[in-house]
Amino acid sequence: MVHYTRVFEGNSLFWGNASLDGRLSHVLEGHNVTQVLPLEPPDAWARRQKDVSTYLSYFSDLVKLFNKERPMDYTQRLCCRLGCHLFPNGTSHSFYEVTLNGTAFLSFHVPNATWQRHWPGRHQVAAFAETELMKYPITTHDLQHFLNTTCVSILQAQSAGTGKLSGRSRAPLVLGLILGTLCLLGVAVGIFWCTGGSC
Repeated sequence: MVHYTRVFEGNSLFWGNASLDGRLSHVLEGHNVTQVLPLEPPDAWARRQKDVSTYLSYFSDLVKLFNKERPMDYTQRLCCRLGCHLFPNGTSHSFYEVTLNGTAFLSFHVPNATWQRHWPGRHQVAAFAETELMKYPITTHDLQHFLNTTCVSILQAQSAGTGKLSGRSRAPLVLGLILGTLCLLGVAVGIFWCTGGSC
C-alpha cells in the first residue's frame, strides 16, 4: 500500500493505492477509496469506505486547525508505504515506512512494534512524532497485528488460489489505509507543533 498526503496552506490532498500479488486492489483519491478487486461484500465494503472517509476528514480538520494556529506557507509531502511480502518458502516480511518531503522520516519495526526515527540529525519533529505514535495501541500493537497477521493471511489465501479469507484475517487491505492515516496524524501533530516551536 502507498498513501500520499500533500499539505499546503491548511489543505490536505490524499491519493494512493493498494495491490495484491501485483494486481491493483484499492485506489484512494481525495476522501474516496474504491475497491478494485471484490475482496469484501458490498455491505462490509460500504462500512470500510465510510471509515476511511471519516479518518481522512478528521486528518483534514486537524490540519486546518493547526494551520489557523501556526500558518505555514510551504508544502509538506508525506508518504506512507506499508505491506508484506510472502516468500515461496513460507516466510514473510512486513514493513511500514514514512517519508517527509522525500526524505526517510520514520519506520515501524514490526517484530517489536516500535517506531524508529530516520530523519537526519536530531530533529524535534521526528522525535515528537515518534513519541506520539508510541503512545497508542492502534499505532503499535494493532499495526503490528495487521502487518504480521492480517496482511500475511490475505497473501496466503490468494496464493492458495481460494481468494477467501476467514475469521480475523477477513479485515481488508484498506484497513492499512486507516492505520496509515492514524500514523500520519501523529506525524502531522509533530510537524505543526514543532514548527511553532512548542516541542
